Amino acid sequence: MNRKPLTTLGTAILVALAAPLFTSGCSGSAAADTEITTIRYQGAPNTVSLIELAGELGYLGDLDLDWVSNTTSGPQSIQSVATDETDIGGAFSGAVVNLIEAGALVTAVINYYGEDEKTFTGYYVLEDSPIHTARDLIGKKIGVNTLGAHHEAVIRTYLQASGLSPNEIARVELVVVPPNDTELAVRRGQLDVGTLGGVLQDNALAVGGVRALFTDIGVVGGAFDAGQYVLRNDFIDANPATSKKLVTGIAQAIEWQRKTPVDEVIATFTKIIDERGRNENTSTLKYWKSVGIARTGGEITNQDFTRWAGWLKESGAVTTRLTPSDYYTNELNGLLDAGQE
Repeated sequence: MNRKPLTTLGTAILVALAAPLFTSGCSGSAAADTEITTIRYQGAPNTVSLIELAGELGYLGDLDLDWVSNTTSGPQSIQSVATDETDIGGAFSGAVVNLIEAGALVTAVINYYGEDEKTFTGYYVLEDSPIHTARDLIGKKIGVNTLGAHHEAVIRTYLQASGLSPNEIARVELVVVPPNDTELAVRRGQLDVGTLGGVLQDNALAVGGVRALFTDIGVVGGAFDAGQYVLRNDFIDANPATSKKLVTGIAQAIEWQRKTPVDEVIATFTKIIDERGRNENTSTLKYWKSVGIARTGGEITNQDFTRWAGWLKESGAVTTRLTPSDYYTNELNGLLDAGQE
């Protein structure tokens, strides 16, 4: 795969640049019995990742999981992969493009989250807020979990599609707020709009007093896959069998969630969280509705990247033609090999 020269991210990414390119066909030179079998990853509090679910369900075979820490954001998660602090991490498609365009030698290997009519992100205001249109957002503050990722891309796309000029869009302030604090910040008037998804959104709606100004599936126009897990190219080359086992196990976990009754999924999540002993709260798991991933087995498509081409070019992440094949492979996804697309 062709990569662009390093342009941003600084010294940390130089570590990743020392790694060899991911070779075509995923054929590493290491023998299977010398491959890494312990996978370092980051988690998130009060939730269960697809990596953890795959391990619990036995889909990872003899692979062991090593929880390093909880991630603070998608961009941070994939930067940790690029700098060899972890082996796998996930982020919004645009953040993956940003990292690779900056010179990091990583490859997207499977979609790990998406949005559908049951599972989506909303941008919420108070019920009695005077904000009703995109133009009302000029001079206002919107809380997001991080910059340069999913929420910023959706917001900028919404504002642009609503006819705001670049100067007007620049006057809409994005404020980084921890997701768990967003609802309260909106209710206290510290934010004009708060970004809420998953159980945090459902909990806010259950309390009441808020309404969605817009949603990401509304902006995009329906269900879509939004982010990918990445692996370092040198990791793939050195551990081809492990890489395929890991990605295929995650794909199986996606389909398990899709086909399993909701109450059983929630019970499994609860068991995993209770047993890992990280002093977490499982009360919001009751709001889980769907896996959210549109494509069977987390298959990645060109459109997962091209739908954000406008925002990526506007932000300067991509300065020439967007080439999705530079960013991903489905070759490690054994579920697709089995003809279960």
